[in-house]
Amino acid sequence: MTRTAEDDIRARFAAAPWKGITAEQMAPALRVPTMLSDVEQSLYFWAARDWARGCGAIVDLGCFVGGSTARLAEGRRQAGHGARVHGFDRFTASAGLKKRLFDPAGIPPFDGRDILPLARRLLDPWSPLISLHPGEIEDNGWPGGPIELLALDASKTTGAMDRMAAHFFPNLVPAGSLVIQQDYFHWRQPWIAVQMERLAEHFVPLAACAPSTMVFLCRTPPDAGALVRAACDRLSDAELIAGLEAARARLAPFGQDHRFEKLIAAARANPGQRVAWKLKPPAR
Repeated sequence: MTRTAEDDIRARFAAAPWKGITAEQMAPALRVPTMLSDVEQSLYFWAARDWARGCGAIVDLGCFVGGSTARLAEGRRQAGHGARVHGFDRFTASAGLKKRLFDPAGIPPFDGRDILPLARRLLDPWSPLISLHPGEIEDNGWPGGPIELLALDASKTTGAMDRMAAHFFPNLVPAGSLVIQQDYFHWRQPWIAVQMERLAEHFVPLAACAPSTMVFLCRTPPDAGALVRAACDRLSDAELIAGLEAARARLAPFGQDHRFEKLIAAARANPGQRVAWKLKPPAR
């Protein structure tokens, strides 16, 4: 059987080269607070430095105060290609979240929920490479142009997820774009796995990255019709669970069955619920 380019890509990701990234290589990006795990941080940096070639933008949906954006931008800076890094977020934070994330990073307390000024200050070392887009991501949309690397951490409702897919997925590069679904295995967002499964002909699963990330290669960008058919906002609970079962079967080689069990349990424990923060944890 003839080996294909896609086979080579699968083999490259099976080797998980980002696990060899050191903290020293990612500095000074590590100074920007993030909720990413260590291995996820390495993945983001590696994807921007070693995967991206500058044939499209690097887009970070749900970048919070810029931690993931900094890892992407530092990878882009070291690679030296021409991709621009776009960070999208509401850029707001509750008092509790500020205390939990900012205090350990040595960021002085400040009033209010607005964290955009802080994000701009933290990302200043990469400011020539970065564009920030404050507001609701699904309303802002994408200004246009190809996207080579798309990281998603904002699919907190099925409606927002569907609208973001409609804005961003058609701009992916065929057989060249990576999609990093950061919350793919997060039990509060079981619909992400279902969306990607309903778009299975367009996306090839490449790697699972603890604790909840799944990486895909865009085989062909979905068009408007495919995205309408893949929409999850009006799925019944039975359809949602069936989608999770199908995703579990397709991703069996990645050894994530225990995570799919929790996703399915969460969907069953929260009938009709499609807002992440309203989901209650499934019984153990």
